[in-house]
Amino acid sequence: MTERITVSAVERDDAPAMPSWAQGATTYAQAGVDTAEGARAVDAIKGAVHETYRDEVIGDIGGFGGLFSIAAAKNMADPILVSGTDGVGTKLKVAQLANKHDTVGIDLVAMCANDILATGAEPLFFLDYVAIGKLRAEAVAEVVSGIAEGCKQAGCALIGGEMAEHPGVMDPDDYDLSGFCVGVVDRPEMLDPKRVQVGDVLVGLASSGLHSNGYSLARKVCVEGKTHYELRLEREELGGLSVEEALLAPTRIYVKQVLSVLRKHPKAVRALAHITGGGISENLDRALPDTVDAEVELGTWDVPPIATFVCNAAKLDETEALKTFNMGLGMVLIVDPAKVGIVEEALAAAGEKTYRVGRIVEGEGKVVYANEGCLFASNDAEEPEAD
Repeated sequence: MTERITVSAVERDDAPAMPSWAQGATTYAQAGVDTAEGARAVDAIKGAVHETYRDEVIGDIGGFGGLFSIAAAKNMADPILVSGTDGVGTKLKVAQLANKHDTVGIDLVAMCANDILATGAEPLFFLDYVAIGKLRAEAVAEVVSGIAEGCKQAGCALIGGEMAEHPGVMDPDDYDLSGFCVGVVDRPEMLDPKRVQVGDVLVGLASSGLHSNGYSLARKVCVEGKTHYELRLEREELGGLSVEEALLAPTRIYVKQVLSVLRKHPKAVRALAHITGGGISENLDRALPDTVDAEVELGTWDVPPIATFVCNAAKLDETEALKTFNMGLGMVLIVDPAKVGIVEEALAAAGEKTYRVGRIVEGEGKVVYANEGCLFASNDAEEPEAD
């Protein structure tokens, strides 16, 4: 049997000096977390938060949990709660470079609310998580004002969230955002890929630009190595916007417009796809059964100048562009061909610009393209000059 021998380092003559843990009092604020500034930040955002409240909201922010009544769901045949979570990604780096933080909050809500809309659900309430290197009430209030604006556009209430200060983990000016959205839909009214049929029409809704996807590539080719002057210079090929302004255009929120159509014309829309990371190629197929394909006809919609600008700067071919950016379509509805006219009219009345961009054909659940080589046909923007 082997004898176990224990040696204590403090008993050895050659042992190193042990650190002392009694070095005087250190406060949480001295460690980098200012709870007083956190309380001031909560006070600074209360007005913006209250503007998002719906009748179902119970209580106020500051509690351990957000409260929301779902009594209205008792009128549904089979109410289904739908939840979604997302972030803004590296678009935040552009916002930090520009020192403009009010639009990324809209992006945060859009990414979550548009996702749950794909089931036909109405967003009910939203929660946010803000992680920041050094908490400053005014900066957080600017971000949360954008989140509140996004919630108003989506018709959901901002009922709570978290502001977490991360000294030593994040740089003082760095921050990250996450969002959480919950909605409800009556099961008989749910949008369902199983309802999609051969002959259905693809109706695209115009995007405002890149929305919140593809920014690692966009920053690499359009931001890195550029001066502040270059990024803020108005460019004719961007319709008079600077690169900075075009990249920070907030993601469009389609909730109220699409819900109005779904309620006015039940069953007219079979399914829909929110076009996010992966572009048209890797999102539209999520709204398909495995017995059909979505045949997208290139050249039938307008490509935003910023999308052309970035694709030219990156020298992306058509295939890569279509699986990287939304290329001008923020959402695609799959519509009953007998009702496509009234759906387009209703969307136009709600302020949406629509395009008929293709059809459903027999297939295997994939996105295929017609008119290859025509993606940029409707956009004459020239390749940006090398800086």
